[in-house]
Amino acid sequence: MTVFQLPVEVATFRHWLADLARRIPPYGGWYGVFAERDPDGLRACFAGTEILPWDIVESLLQDAGEADGGSFALRGRTLYAAATGAHDRRPGAAGTLTERRALMERERRYAESRARELGALLRVTPAPGPDDTARLEHDLAWARDDHTRATARVADLTARLARLGERGEGAAAPEPPQAKAGRRPRGARYAWLDSAAEDQGPVAAPAPVPVLPAGGAAPRGARFGGAPQSAGAAAPSGADPAALSEADAVEAGRAAANAVYALQRLRAQGRSGEAYALLCEALNGPPARLPALAGELHRAGLGADWSILLWEAASLPPGRLAAVAGVLADAGRPADCDQLLRQGVARPVEELAGACAALRAEGHHREAHALLTAFVRVRAPEDAARLAAEDPRGLTPQLLEAARAVSAARERDLLHALRVAGLAGM
Repeated sequence: MTVFQLPVEVATFRHWLADLARRIPPYGGWYGVFAERDPDGLRACFAGTEILPWDIVESLLQDAGEADGGSFALRGRTLYAAATGAHDRRPGAAGTLTERRALMERERRYAESRARELGALLRVTPAPGPDDTARLEHDLAWARDDHTRATARVADLTARLARLGERGEGAAAPEPPQAKAGRRPRGARYAWLDSAAEDQGPVAAPAPVPVLPAGGAAPRGARFGGAPQSAGAAAPSGADPAALSEADAVEAGRAAANAVYALQRLRAQGRSGEAYALLCEALNGPPARLPALAGELHRAGLGADWSILLWEAASLPPGRLAAVAGVLADAGRPADCDQLLRQGVARPVEELAGACAALRAEGHHREAHALLTAFVRVRAPEDAARLAAEDPRGLTPQLLEAARAVSAARERDLLHALRVAGLAGM
């Protein structure tokens, strides 16, 4: 067992945090949100092994009814600055701060993009129903909160790096090799802990968490390759295509099992940021492995993580979005495919045109029709006309067919928009 002494600045800030916690009502508020989402992270910050981000401290001050400019809050701000200064004097701290800042900048951009998408969905004509409007407004409020927090953390981390540079340590100082080995990017919205290798010697570090396999053999098979393979090109010389397909399925199952095991460990430890990064890593892997991952996630009771993955997939480039949708359809998961396509309709029309073209090139005509149907259902007729202009002869009749499937009124509105755009005769 390793025992370490907290720097006096960190210990003093920890005592101030404990005083703040005693002033917070026992239920609800931001404290309840953070305690539910990352109890281990919050506990570590109150123990002094990590420093609570100041935007979260501000939320706790709000819970306690303490004014931002009051004497108690001002003292906390002073103690926070001293505690972060001491915390950042650890070996390798500059590299850790640089990594965290890059992660929070990605989170800031993601939250900004999601807020734009949700805002567009709230402005569609006709307007969403009351239930959908309430859900979209709720999600938009959270996206804006995420953006505000990520922006504040980028500024805070930048200031801490600048302070290190003033001390001569340098923001790009190399880290000791053992601190870098096996480390994963630390979490975004609610995760703020370093990995076990970077802690100041905790009494009990969590067991290592396996990561998804990286690299390996190139993905094979018709589904991932984008078109059915010919008999002559289905497999290397002397190899049996059925055996290759079985090998791919075994590898996909093994990767899915590893991912689910890792997610279970991360969720159990409250390391939600790393869980999010792991899902993104899985999404960036071979699309053909995703159906196996979906099955494993649902069997493990992690259906919410699959929903997160589908949401992220909706922001993929058009070709890859089409590949994922096609894989899900081929694997007998039409509901997941349709959900993915519905979530992807807020993107620019030129990207949707590319996705439709990729789907039809792969022979996924039903999925292309589902994408266009979702588009004309939630986007304005003028948007549909702009989409048609990307490929007038190809997309105009497809959009009219999709609008007809929605309603006669929607078809009439689209016809009017097409006439205005000079595309009605296409």
